[in-house]
Amino acid sequence: MKKHNICHLVFLLLLLPDPSIHAQEIPLPEHPRPDFQRAQWQNLNGTWAFAFDAQDKGIQEGWTEGETVFDKTILVPFPWGSNLSGIQDEADIGWYQREIIIDQSWQGKRIFLTVGASDWETSIWLDGTFLGKHQGGYVPFSFELTDHVKFGEAQKLIIRADDARREFTLYGKQGYGNARGIWQTVYLEARGNDYLDALHFAPDIDNNKVKVTAYLSEPSDDDISLSLTITGPADPINHQAIMPAGKNRIRFDIDIPDPRLWNLEDPYLYEVEAVLGEDVVRSYFGMRKISVVNLPGTDYPYIALNDEPVYLQLALDQSYHPDGFYTFPSDQFMKEEIIRSKSIGLNGIRTHIKVEVPRKLYWADKLGLLVMEDLPNSWGEPDEKMRSESAYTLRGMIKRDYNHPSIFSYVIFNETWGLYSKTGTDENGRDRREYLPETQYWVASMYYLAKSLDETRLVEDNSICCGRGHTETDINSWHSYLPGWEWDNYLKNLTEQTYEGSTFNFENGFQQGKQPNINSECGNVWGYEGSTGDVDWSWDYHRMINTFRTYPRVGGWLYTEHHDVINEWNGYWRFDRTEKMNGLGEIMEGMSLRDLHADVYLSTGVDICKTVNGGEHIEVPLYLSVMTGKQIGADLNISYELSFTNYIGETEKYSSGSLKIAYTPWMQKPLEPLTIK
Repeated sequence: MKKHNICHLVFLLLLLPDPSIHAQEIPLPEHPRPDFQRAQWQNLNGTWAFAFDAQDKGIQEGWTEGETVFDKTILVPFPWGSNLSGIQDEADIGWYQREIIIDQSWQGKRIFLTVGASDWETSIWLDGTFLGKHQGGYVPFSFELTDHVKFGEAQKLIIRADDARREFTLYGKQGYGNARGIWQTVYLEARGNDYLDALHFAPDIDNNKVKVTAYLSEPSDDDISLSLTITGPADPINHQAIMPAGKNRIRFDIDIPDPRLWNLEDPYLYEVEAVLGEDVVRSYFGMRKISVVNLPGTDYPYIALNDEPVYLQLALDQSYHPDGFYTFPSDQFMKEEIIRSKSIGLNGIRTHIKVEVPRKLYWADKLGLLVMEDLPNSWGEPDEKMRSESAYTLRGMIKRDYNHPSIFSYVIFNETWGLYSKTGTDENGRDRREYLPETQYWVASMYYLAKSLDETRLVEDNSICCGRGHTETDINSWHSYLPGWEWDNYLKNLTEQTYEGSTFNFENGFQQGKQPNINSECGNVWGYEGSTGDVDWSWDYHRMINTFRTYPRVGGWLYTEHHDVINEWNGYWRFDRTEKMNGLGEIMEGMSLRDLHADVYLSTGVDICKTVNGGEHIEVPLYLSVMTGKQIGADLNISYELSFTNYIGETEKYSSGSLKIAYTPWMQKPLEPLTIK
């Protein structure tokens, strides 16, 4: 009696971009913030003099004066210790020095130095004059130089970065490569005497308007005129407003007739020029709406873009580079990162445990890719210093990134990292750590803080794992790493326990509302004992995706991960972003990952191959999952081919045929199985 393996798969051809990586001689010359840019600015990236200060003697010895000759050079903005910086990691404190010349044409303006990000305590001097100190590792900060500028003359700029480990700081996953010192663009800019500190646009597509909030750094002595020109698909829109004396914030609405919406197929951006007295800022925004709606024909809540549900197919993006760590070598590389995700049919990424580089977010805006943005975590106790650091960074992240239409949610904590308190020791003398109720209520307060800062996006309190639960959240998420065969039982059990009022996946005192269900980290490699092992990645991945599509109560998944990093080898791409051989094209000619991420998907359930006996009667289950509102015809024609492979590897076509299925958008239904004798 013969035994055969019957396999059934869908195919489509995928073209990938050239993954080559090139660092530029003058790194990252582009303006770091296309969403908040002034015309008069000077990029200070490039080669700086540098010295380590392992004994912390630089201040005492007067290095602040700019007369000390530093013995090294570093390429800014790459963190020291990275290959692209040009130097090794030799100490916790580093000093930077260079000359700057501020052009005569900037006279009459206020002059500022801005650092995109520097970890952790950063102090700055100009010609020996102390300008200020910033504490934090992820958000931009500025110091004013105006009173100390000698226009047209060379002046010494000194920066000291102290990155000694502090338990309360948001270290995140820097074990993959430390963000030591400066790791984002440093630049000078000229601002008006009264200047915009931030300019936020909240699109309102229901009422064809955009809600604008303009911020000053400090209240003005007099009324100031604010003029906005919005360039879109029709005639420019002009709007005038007045910032009243004594105020540092103003809110107003601007009508946007017949708005061209930002979406994943047409990521249209409205460009803005804002003029406040002598201060001129260029920005942009996208007319789009993030909300929660039911999947049509069901009561399953889904995350929605412009009131249309989106079946989320995301990748966890560690956002690391092998030579630059947190810092990418070029703007082109960041653009290609977004293109890579779209090329395999993903509709989003989760930038993991890192406040993302603004120009990468710009390319997500420009090319149309959704983004979940994480707040980095600490690895110490959730004490007052850690809480202050987390709140400060959350505020800075939302302030900086408010205008990026690609960002649809913020993730405040991940897997309860940094939230456990030491409560004693166990019988073996090891620390006993608990996620205390008091900490849980603080986590809930951070959710409400984020919602108060940005009402336009969803907020996740804690992307949960390992037996912990949610407090207050807009997304009912969880992490699970399983071999392919386990997904059906797992999702069956999970969907039976996720409903309004359920306490499953929630901490005591909290319960599920009408949040969308998202498997916010998943995969198969980490599901095996001993971590990475001998696993047929493509086989298990196919089984996992097949199973997800038969459980539409789960509104999407987030696969770990976009690219390999150090000891995590389960990426779609290698760490250097070269392609992997996934073997799908060997299973069926032309098949690619894009087929497994299609809007219209035919699933055979968790089993994609079956061992059968000769003459046996079998049925192949079919499930049609349509995750699009597009009307593509009254009927779908499904063509199939069955083949068998014997035990010596000989493959032969067994039968073929076609089925006609009545089509409706968003349909989720089992079909009549294929019967085979």
